[in-house]
Amino acid sequence: MEQESTRQLKVAGQIKRDMAEIIRSRGMSAFKGALVTVSGVKITPDLAVAKVYLSIFPSDKTAEVMQIIEQMSSSLRGELGRLVSKQLRIVPELDFRIDDSLDYVEHIDELLKK
Repeated sequence: MEQESTRQLKVAGQIKRDMAEIIRSRGMSAFKGALVTVSGVKITPDLAVAKVYLSIFPSDKTAEVMQIIEQMSSSLRGELGRLVSKQLRIVPELDFRIDDSLDYVEHIDELLKK
């Protein structure tokens, strides 16, 4: 696994904060009442693609919410572009992923209880 550069980490951090704010500003109603949080962002060395990891609660709405996010993808990227236009020459493509670490923790918990 290649070490991320300081620039990648800074840009990823900025995108994480901005995406969290954009998604928060849309409100839970935009996501059928689900709580959507940005749990992390990884960006390619050329800063062209950002993998945005989302945590969705309740998790049974994950598929539905991901569909909504994919439909909103270009407008989310547009909003991000307005926020980062001063810092970045190009707005990275957004690749939304599920952060299932909470589900994993729950699964491990259940296994340990057995």
